[in-house]
Amino acid sequence: MFYDPAEGHGLPHDPLKALIVPRPIGWISTVDREGRPNLAPYSFFNAVSERPAIVMFASAGYKDSATNAEATGEFVCSLATWDLRQAVNLTSAPAPPGVSEFGLAGLTPTPSVKVRPPRVGESPVALECVYLETVRLAGRDGRPAPYVVVFGEVVGVHIADAVLVDGIVDPGLLRPIARLGGRDYTVVEAASVFQMTRPTS
Repeated sequence: MFYDPAEGHGLPHDPLKALIVPRPIGWISTVDREGRPNLAPYSFFNAVSERPAIVMFASAGYKDSATNAEATGEFVCSLATWDLRQAVNLTSAPAPPGVSEFGLAGLTPTPSVKVRPPRVGESPVALECVYLETVRLAGRDGRPAPYVVVFGEVVGVHIADAVLVDGIVDPGLLRPIARLGGRDYTVVEAASVFQMTRPTS
């Protein structure tokens, strides 16, 4: 089949997010102006630059994560893993402002080193970020889209020693989860990891 997204697809559900897979999950923690923590997963997330190290997450409108990051200038991304999958799901539930998803999911808000938002203590990886900018998206017709993209520079990286093998991060030990379409997710297992050497010329 072929379809123009602006004209519709005729399917029971929009297939786009099921085609761009797997999508890493940014488990974003922030604090509001009063210092109250918030935690939420975003499947529109990725690294976009290595030097400087920059990551982004996209939000459907100004939800707490985008609002807090912009207002306070900081956020943290903790790795969503297989062992924490139920907690990741719990933190996606809508909660009133000021209610900590850390508490709702039984997670430990662990102090960061260089920023105010806590990281998820149970996660093996966390990226401490300083807010850079928010881009408000628009289509080619110039009409505003409901999504905003938040960019942050990574200023601190936490890696659990247990996932390092000979100084290299072992994805089979991390077991990160990723978003597919609808209610579907996947996990990186050691058996699914393969290597290729990049051509030199």
